[in-house]
Amino acid sequence: MSVQNELRSTIQDLVQPGKGILAADESHPTIAKRFKAVNVEPTEDKRREYRSLIFSTPELGEFISGVILFEETLGQNSLDNLPMAKLLESQGIVPGIKVDKGKKSLINAPGDEITYGLDGLDDRLEAYKNQGARFAKWRGVYNIADTLPSRAAMEANAEMLARYAALCQAMGIVPIVEPEVLIDGDHTIERSAQVNESVIAEVFNALRRHRVQLESIILKPSMVTPGKACAKASPEAVAEATLRVFRNVVPAAVPGISFLSGGQTPEEATLNLNALNSLGQLPWHLSFSYGRALQESAQKAWAGNLNNSSETQSAMLKRARLNGLATKGQYAPDMED
Repeated sequence: MSVQNELRSTIQDLVQPGKGILAADESHPTIAKRFKAVNVEPTEDKRREYRSLIFSTPELGEFISGVILFEETLGQNSLDNLPMAKLLESQGIVPGIKVDKGKKSLINAPGDEITYGLDGLDDRLEAYKNQGARFAKWRGVYNIADTLPSRAAMEANAEMLARYAALCQAMGIVPIVEPEVLIDGDHTIERSAQVNESVIAEVFNALRRHRVQLESIILKPSMVTPGKACAKASPEAVAEATLRVFRNVVPAAVPGISFLSGGQTPEEATLNLNALNSLGQLPWHLSFSYGRALQESAQKAWAGNLNNSSETQSAMLKRARLNGLATKGQYAPDMED
């Protein structure tokens, strides 16, 4: 299959009505925090057990089109001794891989950060593809303050995202482009909109500069919300502010926008996604690529005990189903009960 056909096939498999992407690519420190909340020791065996359990949830493929894996997980076998990528494929789910190496402070830009990981990425992508990964993810991080993010931070992170995306496409791997504007702070929804618009506009400038095919990417942005230290906005206000930004800067050629949850509760993330999909016809498929907002209830049900497998998988399937409904604007809060 040609590179172009590979990209088209993966986009078709990922961007489907009623489905979204599970972000199960937590780094070791991040998943350690998640496990600590349910009193589980974050060992390699426990990480493998938990992820194998949720990936094998019956009917998960009805609502999840792809899963972003951490490098360790891509190299592991399930509890049934099946490679994790093969387990997902057996569910009709596309395996993907997180490829960035995390963030650090941006030199000469106090308060700003930059994501690393381009060195040797071509060789890593080839290895990941041989292990079954068909798409990848790279996260750029933007802090908000009165003077943040700086122009230097926006340009530097956009450049990294674009170079990563171009390299992925050259190898037949669909890139998820993730410019995350953090929810930390007391900024207003208006300030969030201003920063999101500037950040996303800069990202698409860089993508065009590097001749990235916009038809073969998935954008994974933040929703436009107030900072978590500010008063919450209604789902309708979040949806209106978010779509106002996207209409200004996201080209119609982009096939799918899969939102990150970014610190929202599971219920908030579903409500806001539903509100976005209740505003009429749009040029993009609006979906989800949630991590904690999909997995929190499943982790609580599991609590490190395989005897809780049925409850764990039921909790995982419920949140996937509710968010699948939200991609169609068909979710209602009473469905939580």
